[in-house]
Amino acid sequence: MSDEEHHETFEQVRTTSPSSCVSLTGAQASAGASLTYPMQCSALRKNGHVVIKGRPCKIVDMSTSKTGKHGHAKVHLVAIDIFTGKKLEDISPSTHNMDVPNVQRNEFALVNIDDGFLNLMTQDGTAKDDVKVPEGDLGKQINDEFENGKELLVTIVSAMGEEQAISFKEAPKGS
Repeated sequence: MSDEEHHETFEQVRTTSPSSCVSLTGAQASAGASLTYPMQCSALRKNGHVVIKGRPCKIVDMSTSKTGKHGHAKVHLVAIDIFTGKKLEDISPSTHNMDVPNVQRNEFALVNIDDGFLNLMTQDGTAKDDVKVPEGDLGKQINDEFENGKELLVTIVSAMGEEQAISFKEAPKGS
């Protein structure tokens, strides 16, 4: 056999391109960067917010217990998920950091209700139509009031990439 027959060319194959690594970490950073911030467990307060089991919650009760001679104080948190209303609990050393969600409340003018979604408008005229009509009594009340021709302002709470209508009121006359 001649040398020409056995001469093979090997190409280097990359399983992950550098640009995809950058975009992946960029996506991860933007997904979690401003959604939460750390706070020492002992600095948390009742009626404040905290992340428990990956869910944004409002603290309804907390107690601190001092453990034995060399143990650290522990904080027992009882909180309610701000979107589902479920009760969650956690116990953490008082010196540890816990995530606190950035929770925002905004009022929007209700323009229309279409296919189970609220068509809302910000004060500067930007349309927002990605919030579902809430389930249960609140959703029914919003529907009924809107059907009766009332101008409504809907309060939307948002945290950790989720949004939900939590209340509404009649818009003041002349606005």
